[in-house]
Amino acid sequence: MDLLQLRYFRTVARYEHMSRAAEELHVAQPSLSRTVARLEADLGMPLFDREGRRIRLNQYGAIFLRHVERALSELDDGRRAVREARDTGLGRVAVASETLLTITPALGSFRAAHPRADVRLHQSDAPEMDRRLRTREVDFCLASQPLSGAHLETVELAREEVLLAVPYGHRLAGRRSVTIPEVADEPFVTTRRGYWQRALLERLFAAEGLAPLISCEGDEPGASQDMISAGLGIGLIPAVSRQVGTHERVPVVWVALDAPDCERRLTLAWNKDSHLSEAAVAFREFVTSTPFMSHHLPLPRRTESAPGGA
Repeated sequence: MDLLQLRYFRTVARYEHMSRAAEELHVAQPSLSRTVARLEADLGMPLFDREGRRIRLNQYGAIFLRHVERALSELDDGRRAVREARDTGLGRVAVASETLLTITPALGSFRAAHPRADVRLHQSDAPEMDRRLRTREVDFCLASQPLSGAHLETVELAREEVLLAVPYGHRLAGRRSVTIPEVADEPFVTTRRGYWQRALLERLFAAEGLAPLISCEGDEPGASQDMISAGLGIGLIPAVSRQVGTHERVPVVWVALDAPDCERRLTLAWNKDSHLSEAAVAFREFVTSTPFMSHHLPLPRRTESAPGGA
C-alpha cells in the first residue's frame, strides 16, 4: 500500500466513476483500475461494488475512505507546515464563500493589513464547502446557512435582515411590507439549490404550505439583483446589498417581507483539528475581532421607493 494508491482510491470514491477519476488524475483509465485493484488485493476486500461499467463505494470502501481522508489530510498539513517554515511570508489562507461579494471587502481589508499573506478565494455552494473543508482544500468557509459536524468549529460573524427586491414600476413597489401569500404567484429570481437564497425562499414558502414560482436560477447570488432590476422577477436580497453601492448601480425597490426569521446569518467555519498557517490564524482573528459588516460601506441614509410610493 502506498500514497499513490490512497490518492487514486480517494478520487475514484469521490466520483464513483473510473473515467472521470482518471481525467481528474491525468492518468490512463486501465492504469487507474489496476492501481485500485492492487489496493483491494492488499486489503483482502473489495472496496467497490461493480455492475458492468458502473461502480459504487460499498460499506468496506466507506469505512476505509474515512481513514484515508484523515491520513492524507494530515500529510497535506505536514507539507504545508514545512513550506510555511521555509517561506518568509505568512503562508496561505484559503476561504470558500457562497458569494464573492460578501467576502471581498473583508479579504481586501485583510490583504491591506497583511500584504505578505497568500490569499485564495473559492466560490462554493454549501455541499461543496463541506467537501472542501473535509478535504482541507480551504481553511475557512463563510456560510450563509448552517454547516454542521463534529469536525467543525463555527462562529457567527453577522446577522442581517433579508429584504424583497422588486423592479421599479412593479405592483408592490409602493408597499412597505408584504406577506408570503401576497407574493405566492410572483416569479422569483433566485439561486439553484445549495445556496442560501434558495434555501431561505423555500423555507419561508413551506411555512405557509406553498412553493415558490422560480423564473430564473443561477450560481451567483450577487447576480440576482441585476436580473430583478431587468424585470425578470422579484427576489430575496440581503440588506448588505444596500450598503455596497449596488443600490445605485442596479436600481431596485426594497420591500420588507413580513415573515418570521427572514434573515441571513453569516458564519465562519473551520476544521477544529486542521493545521492553520500564520496567515489563516491572522485572518480568523481579523474577521472575528470587529463587526463583520464594518468591512462594508456605511448604510445609506435614504430609502429607495418607487416614484410616488409610500
